[in-house]
Amino acid sequence: MAKARSRTAARKIKDRWRAKNWYNVLAPPAFDNVTIADTLTDNPDNLLNRVTGVSLQDLTNDFRKSHITIFFKVSKVEETNAYTQFAGHSLTSDYLRRMIRRRRSKIEGVYDVTTRDGAVLRVKPFATTDKRIQNSQRKVVREAMKKTIADSAKTNTMSEFVKDILDGRVGSDIYKNCKKLYPVKRVEIYKTEVISQPTIMIEDKKQKKKEEKKTEEIKETKKKEDVKEKTAEKEETKRATPKKKEEKPAKKTIKKEKKPTAKKATKKTTKAKTTTKKKTTTAKKKPAKK
Repeated sequence: MAKARSRTAARKIKDRWRAKNWYNVLAPPAFDNVTIADTLTDNPDNLLNRVTGVSLQDLTNDFRKSHITIFFKVSKVEETNAYTQFAGHSLTSDYLRRMIRRRRSKIEGVYDVTTRDGAVLRVKPFATTDKRIQNSQRKVVREAMKKTIADSAKTNTMSEFVKDILDGRVGSDIYKNCKKLYPVKRVEIYKTEVISQPTIMIEDKKQKKKEEKKTEEIKETKKKEDVKEKTAEKEETKRATPKKKEEKPAKKTIKKEKKPTAKKATKKTTKAKTTTKKKTTTAKKKPAKK
């Protein structure tokens, strides 16, 4: 009896795997809404606040950025799509070990920065030198790093600021500013964390340009389609209408006027004159008979 009961209980248990559905995880619009991954769940509410890490090489197809990993957090779910927000980034450990050597100093910093659209980010940069430096020199370099990061965050939105960090523009600006105070070998921002998402809605200039280009392309395609339709209609009308035989114009009969024959007579007279002259000359040369 116990075995029969266990079998009936096993049949009543639902298969949770069949109850689950696949959802596409999409990147934010700053990364062109690329599909990052696919996940399974039986309840879409369970997907909220999930974090996924992706290499920047997979998003941009640039092998030079394979050492950067980006983290996205799921913010909302619609139908079978899970939309995400930028949560932070970090560099791989093997890439960081390559830049650190003996008898060199590493300068680190942690700064909380607010962007133009009200987002709060925690930025962690570091710099390396060719030789060991004093604590006073490290302090000067940290102040320069803090100033450049704060200035770039104030003038840009969160998406623009993140792109500048990933492209290395912020690191190059820190390098230029630190070079005046103390020669630094290399500057990298190895980690960022999003403490709070943006509160002010500011449209990015790049997104506006993309939208304008798309609208212009749509208009051009519509114009081309209209022109093609008109040409097709004209060709159809030409084919439908029967062709009339073109009447050839009647040839005009032009009578050639006979030229006067006075010139021929003159030629004959000139020939006769020449012959008479020759005869006279021959007659003079003959001696007279006695």
